[in-house]
Amino acid sequence: MDSIDLFKDAFTRVAEELPRQLDGLPADSLLRRAHTTGNPIAWLVWHIGRCEDAQMAALDDRTEVWDTGWRERFDLPYGPHDGGYGQSQEEVDRFTVADPGLLLGYYAAVHEQTLDVLEAERGKSLDRIVDATWDPPVTAGVRIVSVINDITQHLGQIAYLHGLPSVRSNVPAPGWRQP
Repeated sequence: MDSIDLFKDAFTRVAEELPRQLDGLPADSLLRRAHTTGNPIAWLVWHIGRCEDAQMAALDDRTEVWDTGWRERFDLPYGPHDGGYGQSQEEVDRFTVADPGLLLGYYAAVHEQTLDVLEAERGKSLDRIVDATWDPPVTAGVRIVSVINDITQHLGQIAYLHGLPSVRSNVPAPGWRQP
C-alpha cells in the first residue's frame, strides 16, 4: 500500500460513513442545532463536500463538482464559491437544504472526483508546492492531509449531533435552537 492508497482509504471511509449518519433522521433534524453557535448536520454535510471539492479539484486543476450543476440544485443564498469557511451564524441560519438525497448525492459526486484526483497524483511528488501564499508553503501532501483532517473532524461532529436525543427527536432540549 502506498500513500495514494492510504489517502483513498481515508476519503472512502468518510464517504461510507456519511450515509449511515443521516440514515433515519427526519429532515427537520438535519437543520437542528445543538446550540445557538453550532452548525446543523445538513450544513456540516454540505461543508464537508465543499471543503473536499474545492481543495481536491485545485490539486489537479479540475472544475469543482459544485460548478457542474450542484450549485444551482442547492440554490443557497451564498456566493458561488462559498464553502462555509468563516460564515456568521446568520449566514448558517440561511442554510435550508434538508434533503439527504441532495446532500449525499453531492458528496458522492465529490468523492468520485476525489478518487480520480488522487489517482492523478500517483507518481507526482507530494512535496511539490501547491499554495505558496502560506508560510510555510503548502505541499500537495499537506493539502491532502489537511482536507482529511477537516472532513473527519466534521464527520465526528455529525456523529455527535446524530446521537443527541434533542436532534434525533421532535422534542428539543430546553434552550436548544430549532431551524
